[in-house]
Amino acid sequence: MQSADHLAASRYARMRWNTPLSPEHAALLLRRLDVRPGARVLDLGCGWGELLLRAVAAGGVSGPVATRGVGVDTDGDALDRGRRLAADRSLHRHVTFVEGAAAAWQEPADRVLCIGSAHAFGGTGAALDALAALVRPGGRLLFGDAYWELSPTAEIAEVFGPEVAPLPGLVEAARERGWRVLHLSTADQREWDDFESTWLAGRQEWLLTYPEDPRAADVRAELDERLRQYVGGYRGVLGLAYLVLGR
Repeated sequence: MQSADHLAASRYARMRWNTPLSPEHAALLLRRLDVRPGARVLDLGCGWGELLLRAVAAGGVSGPVATRGVGVDTDGDALDRGRRLAADRSLHRHVTFVEGAAAAWQEPADRVLCIGSAHAFGGTGAALDALAALVRPGGRLLFGDAYWELSPTAEIAEVFGPEVAPLPGLVEAARERGWRVLHLSTADQREWDDFESTWLAGRQEWLLTYPEDPRAADVRAELDERLRQYVGGYRGVLGLAYLVLGR
């Protein structure tokens, strides 16, 4: 494989999922999501679907009624990774990955996941409105979205856009739209540091392996800027909240 091909493959290689979330925190969220046997689980903006696969497994795929899942994303490479993961865990008959826009999906499910993908619907409020039509009566939504822990600088606020609000504003946005907050938790600093480090890690390793590659200077500059921006700009300022919602 050429170094350029290695570079493409390295982008998310060290990430468990593309969000600041520990395995222990994920297990808590899935318990609160309460996936039942036979449930239909939908993950919009699923990436490679790691959390979707765990949700389906938690619901159970043996016995007379199997839990089934659908993941929707526009990243074909990530979806291929998800299909491989599903096959490795013997979940390929129970989880389907679909390449497409999250906002275009119209088939409701019993449990819906939408983490870090509100932008696909036009922002937090628009996402909470649209997702209401995709959660079946009695169902639950796991909604992950950014919020400000501290007031950002003007530069950082511009990077993340005007939709980001303090945590009370995010909770109120859900409540105003008829959602009940069944569970609330936030990513802690270790989860954020691990997320940012693993986001960089695959390409950092590529740089160490291929320092003379023509792409190396641009990759090095991109990664250095991201690290500077994180450590000097939004570390401890930007938060990520996980809300389990019902209506």
